This record gives sequence, structure tokens and C-alpha cells, in this order.
Amino acid sequence: MPGESEIPAAITRRWRTDNPLTLGVAALWLTVIVLLPLAAITTGAFDDGWSGFWEAISAPAAVDTLRITVLMSVVVALINVVFGTIIAWVLVRDDFPGKGFVNAIIDLPFALPTIVASLVLLSLYGPNSPINVHLAATEPGVILALTFVTLPFVVRQVQPVLLELDRDVEEAAAVLGAGNAMIFRRIVFPALIPSILTGMGLAFTRAIGEFGSVVLIGGNIPGKTQVASQYIQQQIEVDQPVAASAVSVVLLLIAFAVLLLLRVAGRSQQRREEA
Repeated sequence: MPGESEIPAAITRRWRTDNPLTLGVAALWLTVIVLLPLAAITTGAFDDGWSGFWEAISAPAAVDTLRITVLMSVVVALINVVFGTIIAWVLVRDDFPGKGFVNAIIDLPFALPTIVASLVLLSLYGPNSPINVHLAATEPGVILALTFVTLPFVVRQVQPVLLELDRDVEEAAAVLGAGNAMIFRRIVFPALIPSILTGMGLAFTRAIGEFGSVVLIGGNIPGKTQVASQYIQQQIEVDQPVAASAVSVVLLLIAFAVLLLLRVAGRSQQRREEA
């Protein structure tokens, strides 16, 4: 009868033997769910050739909507970096009544249908605002909607890192005379950079493709509040699928490039910290 130590090894070998099957299933699923749709939309963007693709993305309306979308998404990502990090810090380091409730509602934007969020924001900040704050069809209104739906990304990336930080190092620095600001700048913040960058990238990529939360409060004003998702819908409605696909491909390329750059930067920072 094999010893107890031999049983886990046998199970491990069995799973390693089955690994090609599980790898194949995973690859098939990713192909059906991710790669085929991406290939289809890329093919559609070039139905009229490279010249048609370039004409679609260089049209003044397309340039305006891409500029607005990227700029607003950058602003939203930076806002989330600041306030998301603060919220994560408060949830980890402070105790206060209702902490569990606050921690639970952080994920509400994930569960709430985004069109409901847009309706709520319109009711609160629209023409009939009960607090006399009117943000409908304005850039701040779009930024507010995008900030709402992207809030959890930075919080949930930073929170577990704060939980795992070694408090002894901070206490030793305090004993040596370091103030709170220096401790955060020299010890805590460098450890948070990879998670902050990841959360910022996720918030940015979610914002550039967001539709539901801005569809009501944004106003869809070309050159002012019309984001790329609304422009894509407009092109579909006027029977311009090539233009819609072309702008979609540009959004995909931007999202991929941002996530790749942030991941590389995060890994480089992590290696420096480990060294």
C-alpha cells in the first residue's frame, strides 16, 4: 500500500497527464468566446480595404469621439487612482461603524445594470435635479457616470495588497523617527504601485468601452459628450458597419496597448522592489 506522501504525487502526475486535454478545452473556449469575435470585427473593419479603414477612423466625427473618449477615460482613471486608493486604505486600516456595509457596496457598480446607473444619475443631476446640480449633457456628467462604474477596480486591486503588507516595517520606520507621510511615500506606496497601475488600466479600459451609464446623462452630443460606444451605435443605425467596426478596432488596440504597458511597468516595479 503506498504511503500517504505518495498519493498526492500520483494525483499530481495524473493531472499532469491530463493537462493537454484541459489546455485544449481552455484554448477552444477562449477561441469561441474571445478570438473569433475579435477576428470577425477586425475583418469587418477592413471590408473596404485599408483605405476604407483609414477613412473611417480619420473622419472628423470619429476623431472627435475617440479624442473625447480617451481624454475622459484618462481623467476617470486618475480620479479612481486617488480616491480608490484612499477608500482601500480606509477599509483596511480604519475601523468605523458600518465598515462592512461600505465594503459591500463597493462592488455595487459591478452588479447594478449600467443603464440603471445612468437613470439614477439623470434623476439626481438632470434637468429636474432635487439638489439643483445640473450635469446632464455635460462633460462632468459623463465623467461622473464613468467614475461610478469604474470605482471598484482600483479599490479591489489595492485592498488585498494593503492587507498583506508587513506592518512591522512601518512600525520600525516610525520608531526611527519617520513621519506618516514619509512612511507612506517610502514604504507603502512603492508596494502599491503594481496594483494601482493594474486597477488604473482596468478602469481606463472599462471607461473607453462604456455605454449604458452614459447613454442617458451624457446627451450624445457630437464633439462634446458623444463617446465612442455611442458613435459606434450611431454608425450601425445609419448602416455604416465598416465605420463602426473600424472605431471598435481602434478601441481594442488602445485597450490592449494600455494594459500591456501597465503590466510591463508593474512587473518592472515589482522586480525593483524585490531586488
